[in-house]
Amino acid sequence: MKKIAFLAVAVLMLLGCQPKEEVFAQQPQGSVVYMTKEITPEALINIYQALGVPAEGRVAVKISTGEAGNNNHLKAGLIGPLVQLVNGRIVECNTAYAGSRMNTEDHLKVIEEHGFNTIGGVDIMDADGEIRIPVRDTTYMRYNIVGKNLQNYDFMINLAHFKGHQMGGFGGVLKNASIGVASRNGKTYIHTNGQSEDYTHLWEYIQPQNQDKFLECMATAAAAVHDYFKGKVLYIAVMNNMSIDCDCNGNPTPVALKDMGILASTDPVALDQACIDLVLGQEQSADNDVASMKERIESRHGIHTVEHAEKIGLGSRQYTIISIDK
Repeated sequence: MKKIAFLAVAVLMLLGCQPKEEVFAQQPQGSVVYMTKEITPEALINIYQALGVPAEGRVAVKISTGEAGNNNHLKAGLIGPLVQLVNGRIVECNTAYAGSRMNTEDHLKVIEEHGFNTIGGVDIMDADGEIRIPVRDTTYMRYNIVGKNLQNYDFMINLAHFKGHQMGGFGGVLKNASIGVASRNGKTYIHTNGQSEDYTHLWEYIQPQNQDKFLECMATAAAAVHDYFKGKVLYIAVMNNMSIDCDCNGNPTPVALKDMGILASTDPVALDQACIDLVLGQEQSADNDVASMKERIESRHGIHTVEHAEKIGLGSRQYTIISIDK
């Protein structure tokens, strides 16, 4: 894992961390990741604008709508002003596991319960089928299988909620682009490292010894979506309500980490790496259970998704954080 030395010194001090001497000796390098400690609708718009790349054309705003019973997901009131500013449409796909979002009818009910229908249009992209798109790395996947309606958009804002994850170790923008954009069969194809495209057989192929293959497939699928848009993708991660479990869990472990802010970049690899470094770089305390998040990420070898994404050229794990706070 790249050391936190790649963070800007000013941001380290802003977060209350004492930078090591080696930080002062290094020049900022790698991809730029913007950060604000505020978590408000206005801050979300500010960090989008800081990226300097306007979302144009038919804009998809990819979020996780969150499983019924999970209250950790990004709230409609937080993201609504940004979605409306870019005239975007919230996009999501159905899940491959049994739950409240496995079919379109039930998924739309959850979307209504979580209020996303009140801030603009919502598109369940695989409601009417799926399409295959090319991948860079064909080691395990011959293609990526995504919701058919992905082809209706010119630009994507990948708006992720950073948190832990039961299978991937953590969930950030790479997961949001890979599992999140994949259709039900596409999710199965990723989870089974290219062994099955039938979601009804999802759990038959998942084996612990194939964990790194699964993580590499997530990186491969995320790169495929990035390439599909020819780089017309912005990546934003909100670090609040962080549990060691994903928003796809209807009964997650309680939130046990302090809110940290919002980060954004045009480089998804740098962004996920920065989020991991920031959350694990905090001190353990009674109200900040860093140890549990560390165990969750390390026990699933979660960093390997970021490693492989860098290996296939999606981005860089080296970064500099720039605060947009006054």
